[in-house]
Amino acid sequence: QVQLAESGGGSVQVGGSLRLSCTASGNTARNYCMGWFRQAPGKQREGLAALYTAGGALYYADSAKGRFTISQDNAKHELYLEMNSLTLEDTGMYHCAAFAGFYFGRCPVVDHLDEYNYWGQGTQVTVSS
Repeated sequence: QVQLAESGGGSVQVGGSLRLSCTASGNTARNYCMGWFRQAPGKQREGLAALYTAGGALYYADSAKGRFTISQDNAKHELYLEMNSLTLEDTGMYHCAAFAGFYFGRCPVVDHLDEYNYWGQGTQVTVSS
């Protein structure tokens, strides 16, 4: 098992930036698909970005491409999401999540989100004008 704890959320104005962090603990010796997901009020959970902790490709949803960057620090067991040019539509609860291994050679970010079976409690991001 792995436990995930997000931090770094807060209130920011339109056009601003935030950097979210997710700290993993527990069985961090395994390799995981880890990703960032957003839950906006009244909307379905949305995948934003994902990566495999052993390295390789980065996966982005269209809504995150060009504005958000996912990265990791394996030594600290941390996952990050750098968010720039934030808009009102970026408001929501941001969660990191993980599952061991791959899903058919990739880390899903648009579909098959149910593969992620470890979830953090989330960190709130509020973008205001």
